This record gives sequence, structure tokens and C-alpha cells, in this order.
Amino acid sequence: MFFNLFNLLNEMKIEYKNLYTHFIFITLNRFPVIPEKNRERIEKYITGIVNNNDSKLYAIYANQEHIHLLVSRSPKLSEEELATIISDSSERFINENKLCEGRFKWQESASAFSVSKSDVDKVCKYILNQPKHHSKITFAEEYESFMKFYQKTLQYQIR
Repeated sequence: MFFNLFNLLNEMKIEYKNLYTHFIFITLNRFPVIPEKNRERIEKYITGIVNNNDSKLYAIYANQEHIHLLVSRSPKLSEEELATIISDSSERFINENKLCEGRFKWQESASAFSVSKSDVDKVCKYILNQPKHHSKITFAEEYESFMKFYQKTLQYQIR
């Protein structure tokens, strides 16, 4: 019997997935341009973007200068691909609907942190508790602590 190697190279279907990613998108120059009155509309639109890309959104909160979202992403999409789809689509939506003053733009890069299944609930609560959280700590302080935490994790794993 002839064994065809090409058949082994066909795309493997992933039936079950737990690819949880905590994304942080930052407005251009960290300007606080997302108004509270349009926050929920922007969140709902981004939820639709995620759902329409075979992924699931667990939590989202749009602050004035950044957003947090926790997503279980499709295995067909890398973090970078999903982040690009979200940023491009949401920028267009915000600008077409004039949901902020002037031209809206995200920074050219976003952050994506993997989340274990056991931490999903904790991260959801953290995201949904953003107003209270930012009454105690600025976004710059928050972001710096994220980077320090994950750098320690990376350095520990490298050793």
C-alpha cells in the first residue's frame, strides 16, 4: 500500500480549545479619548468582532486610554492576527460613528498575555473592576507592573 505523506500535511482540526489571552490595547499617545458615554457601544462592537472570528469574549472594559479584554481565541488565529482584526475594525467603527473627538487610532502595538484556565475568573473580575482599580493606580503604573511581572516570569523560565 502506498503511503501518501501529503495526507499527513492536511490541516489538523482542533475540536477543543483553551487559548485564553488577555489583550491590552492602548490609544495613540495614551490620550484619554474614549468617552464614558460611548464605552458600552465600543465594548459591544468589539464583542461582535471577537464572536465573528470564531472566538469568545469573556470580559471587556474600555477605559479612556486603554481597553482590556479576555478572549478564548480560535486556534486558526494567532494573537497578532486577532489583535489586528480587532484594532482595524474598532478604529473604523469609532471613526465612522464619531464616538470620540477627532480621529481615533490605537497604538501600533498591543499586549497579549496568556491566561491559564484556572485564572480566567480572576482575570475577568480584574477586567470588570477597572473603574475601582484605576481609582487607586494609574494606567502607567498598572502597565509597568504587568511588564515587570511577565518579565520575571520570562526570566525565570529562561534560566
